[in-house]
Amino acid sequence: MPRGITEPDNLGHFGPYGGMFVPETLMSPLKELAEQYDKVRRDAAFHKELDYYLRNFVGRPTPLYHAQRLSKELGATVYLKREDLCHTGAHKINNSLGQVLLARRMGKRRIIAETGAGQHGVATATVAAMFGLECVIYMGAVDMERQALNVSRMRRLGATVVSVTAGQQTLKEAINEAMRDWVTNVRETHYILGSVLGAHPYPMMVRDFQSVIGRETRRQILAAEQRVPTHIIACVGGGSNAIGIFYPFIKDKRVRLIGVEAGGDAIKPGHHAARFAGGRLGILQGTRTFVLQDADGQIQLTHSVSAGLDYAAVGPEHALLRDLKRAEYYHASDAEAMKAVNTLCRLEGILPALESAHAIAYAMKKRRSFKSRDLIIFNLSGRGDKDVQQMETWDATHLKDGAKKP
Repeated sequence: MPRGITEPDNLGHFGPYGGMFVPETLMSPLKELAEQYDKVRRDAAFHKELDYYLRNFVGRPTPLYHAQRLSKELGATVYLKREDLCHTGAHKINNSLGQVLLARRMGKRRIIAETGAGQHGVATATVAAMFGLECVIYMGAVDMERQALNVSRMRRLGATVVSVTAGQQTLKEAINEAMRDWVTNVRETHYILGSVLGAHPYPMMVRDFQSVIGRETRRQILAAEQRVPTHIIACVGGGSNAIGIFYPFIKDKRVRLIGVEAGGDAIKPGHHAARFAGGRLGILQGTRTFVLQDADGQIQLTHSVSAGLDYAAVGPEHALLRDLKRAEYYHASDAEAMKAVNTLCRLEGILPALESAHAIAYAMKKRRSFKSRDLIIFNLSGRGDKDVQQMETWDATHLKDGAKKP
């Protein structure tokens, strides 16, 4: 696997970010996990097994689709990396599969995970079912309500879904509960963290499992256009889909890497989840990175129409890429994301996840800046079936009677 310019040190530091800020009880299992992962990442047999399931179970490689009508709309050549066509409907299964294969090698029979939008939970429940492993998913009560379809899918797959009613009842609290479970049951349990967050080795490990997206994309765009893209644009919650497509292009300075956070309904405390727009350096759930917090260091409430972007911290490697000016980070509002959903539906017949729509929304805002020779790739990280009820609720709340949908 090609190495980027942002490799962490042995304790998981990406420059001033990352690390292992966890209770002493978790230091030993984290070090064991890091050692085991270091072995398998260089093990040809492990990668052969992973590639087999990625191809035959997940459905990789996913297509790189030339979106001709969206190209005309934006005034550039546009491709969509179709992670929405993965089994279970999002990129999350790339990581869940890799970590379950690792857990089996470590002799773990019980799998736990957190989930926000539910896609990581569904992916983990799916892979656990395939291998006959016990599976427990922690999910905030608010997210369970707005992602009821995915809750039903997880339960149908045999997972126990635990409703988390503390705090804001969203992703941050779900991670807290999953970590408490892991501390208590660490001998037989593997925790599959779903994004490039948390203590080392998770940010590096999840990135590596997701970088299959970027490796495929590079091969596909060179075959289709005989050149690398001018722009790669992806949404950023924790940041796993973005780092997955960015990573194999980091050394290629010709490619602008653009991450789009959740601007919510306003860039003011409690109304968004744009960590680079409103956050500062802090520590949350095992890692040092940009965090939305008040002057006393208390974690602020977050908001996004998209459950998968509704989180107070961003992956540490993204923070370093921003410092290095190798990647750029912007934000799109709820309203802009909803407009992007409808645009992609009507131009290309594709219903994107609300998360992915933030990337499209940014480009729609910047369309006047694009040139006809620009070659843009969007990472379409998931499909929008899970968000239909949330979209209808948003329309009913925000659109006036008789108003035309955006």
